[in-house]
Amino acid sequence: MLQSLTDPQEAAAYIEAAMELDEPDALVIALRQVAKAHSMAHVARAADMGEKTLFRSLAEGGNPTLATLQKVLHAVGLRLSVQQASADAG
Repeated sequence: MLQSLTDPQEAAAYIEAAMELDEPDALVIALRQVAKAHSMAHVARAADMGEKTLFRSLAEGGNPTLATLQKVLHAVGLRLSVQQASADAG
């Protein structure tokens, strides 16, 4: 599975599916899996952050900041986007 997450479309779909679960831990797990697929060391360098900081942010129970989220997504060729919620969503 990790290999498929190097594809930007696959990674985006995986992260989007995790976000739809409305579980913060699911998003962190998805980001961690995508970062692992791209090599955590490479992502840390591309995101201009320390490896330990990246590991802590994406560890179980991690709580990455918005800045970290943006840096990690950018490092793997993705970006954060916002869409209107569907009419039936709460």
